[in-house]
Parts: sequence; C-alpha cells; structure tokens
Amino acid sequence: MVLPVSLDELLATRSAVIVPDAIGRDVAAAVRARLAPQLVRYPLVDRGSYAAITDPREPELLAAVARIVTPVTGRALTLVASRVLRLEPGDYLLARHDPVRERAIEVVLDLSPASVPGAEVHYRQHGQVFLRIPTVPGSLAIVPTNPTVSCNHTYVSKLHAGAGVMRLIAVFR
Repeated sequence: MVLPVSLDELLATRSAVIVPDAIGRDVAAAVRARLAPQLVRYPLVDRGSYAAITDPREPELLAAVARIVTPVTGRALTLVASRVLRLEPGDYLLARHDPVRERAIEVVLDLSPASVPGAEVHYRQHGQVFLRIPTVPGSLAIVPTNPTVSCNHTYVSKLHAGAGVMRLIAVFR
C-alpha cells in the first residue's frame, strides 16, 4: 500500500499512519512471552517508571515491521534503534526522557494483551501534543519525527489492576 502523501506532508500536517491488526494476537502473545524475562526496571522515577529492553533480539519481528513500513513510506529504510517498553498500573514515561533524534520514522507496535483506557502514546511538537495513539493490541503506528518532536507514554491508572501495556518502538532512517 502506498499512500498518496509524502512523509514531509505527514510531518507538516502532524499526522501518522496507523495500521490496524499488523500482527495477530497469537504472534503478540508469543513475543510477550519471549520478552518478559528480559525486561529490566528503569530506575529514575523523575523520567519514567517502566520496564524495558534496550535492544530486543527479535530479528523476525523487526523484519516484519520493516516489510510493513517500507511500502507505506515509499523508501528503503534502515533500522537504527529499537526497544521494548512495558508499562503496568502506576507506570509512565515522560517526554523529557525521549532521546532527541534527527529526521526519522518511529514505529510503535502495540504488543499489549488488551486495550487499556487512557494508556496512550503522545507525540509533541514544541511541547504541544499533536498526536495521541491509544492502546490497540496488534496495531502499528508510523510517525515521522524530527528534533522538534518528542514522545511520552501516559500514566497507566492504578484503577486498571492487572493491566499491562507492551510496545515495540523501532526507529528507521
């Protein structure tokens, strides 16, 4: 699928491409099971409270993500970074903790077992939220970024006991 807009137009209009059902529930469950033992708690609560894997060893999953993203963007892309985040009730990730990057394509693959109300990814430009991505298991969001764009993962309410959000974040250039 090739979209009738360019990545520059997406960024200018503060848009993203959302691919629903990019992976199946069975695949997501298998990935969660493989990754869960590798997660490490992030220790600096002034930046975030979450568990993460800084370089997940999931070559098949990352290749599948690249196969989805390449025709949407219309260009050959190279994976430059990836990480997995897990947020449970009481967890969050602040925008100031987000690494500053050059122009890139950030992909958020939702590996969560179920939707969690209010657990969103917020993209900001010059501090203002311009894009909200809700927790939708199996979905994939493609967001063009630049140095003026930051990202945060909102607080997962303690009212949702037992809830969990897991996301693969992949950055391409």
